[in-house]
Amino acid sequence: MARAIPLERGLPRFSARPRIGTIAKHAVLIAVAVLVAYPFYFMLTSSFKDVLEAARTPPTIFPTEFHPENYTDAWNRAPWGRYFVNTIFVSVTVTVLELATACLAAYAFARMRFRGKTILFTVFLATLMIPAEATLIPNYVLMSPSRNGCLGLPCLGWFDSYQVQIVPFIASAFSIFLMRQFFLSIPSELADAARIDGAGHLRFLWSIVLPLSVPALITAGLITFLGSWNAFQWPLIVTSKPDFRPVQVGLSGFRQEAGSSYHLLMAAATFVVAPIVVLFLVAQRYLVQGIARTGIRG
Repeated sequence: MARAIPLERGLPRFSARPRIGTIAKHAVLIAVAVLVAYPFYFMLTSSFKDVLEAARTPPTIFPTEFHPENYTDAWNRAPWGRYFVNTIFVSVTVTVLELATACLAAYAFARMRFRGKTILFTVFLATLMIPAEATLIPNYVLMSPSRNGCLGLPCLGWFDSYQVQIVPFIASAFSIFLMRQFFLSIPSELADAARIDGAGHLRFLWSIVLPLSVPALITAGLITFLGSWNAFQWPLIVTSKPDFRPVQVGLSGFRQEAGSSYHLLMAAATFVVAPIVVLFLVAQRYLVQGIARTGIRG
């Protein structure tokens, strides 16, 4: 007769170290999240305060009385409608054109063979180390209506226009690098099958590579759109009319006009930041996928 094996009494013991580590990790993440979110919370709550409460030191956590009319007042004090139209047009155009150039260049670096490809790609990556301020003066001279010309050629004279905010940014080394790394992760067997079916490089890029690269496209497009939406220095020096100025330059001018009306400044900053926050919340899943899946192969 088989002998029964006695069961151990009591619950199994678990080590407390992993639980303490998890709690500590979540505590650090919560603290960092609070530090990051507090400026947005301060901006949002201050936009509903009156002028005295918004300037109070230390600031109150919640407004004693809500004043939603601050948004209407701030909107009517500046041509925000024109600023938003300019920003949306410039940002969308820059994003579309930059994605087009990035996809073509990235495909050439990832899938095509030509002499000097490694050296040329290294030069592209080296441009990432050049700060934008270093190219500010050459771009300014090139776009200005100078009578002396630009190295013997006539300058473009694009001040106070849309193209002066679009053309210098339709190519980006970062977007090319990001798309190239993603294209390298696509199996080469798909290219062989497409070549057997008679598809050329453009057909393979359009029909197979781009549909598989949606996360990378959204990531590069979101980063480009965000950079164009937040552009301030370049539009400030090449535009002087509200007909062509974007929201960031308009917000700077509104700050000088509103003066110490912090409640109106916070209201204006809120509806300038709100579209970007909504866009990020919608596309954050693709953003994480695009960043995580690039760099798999080098």
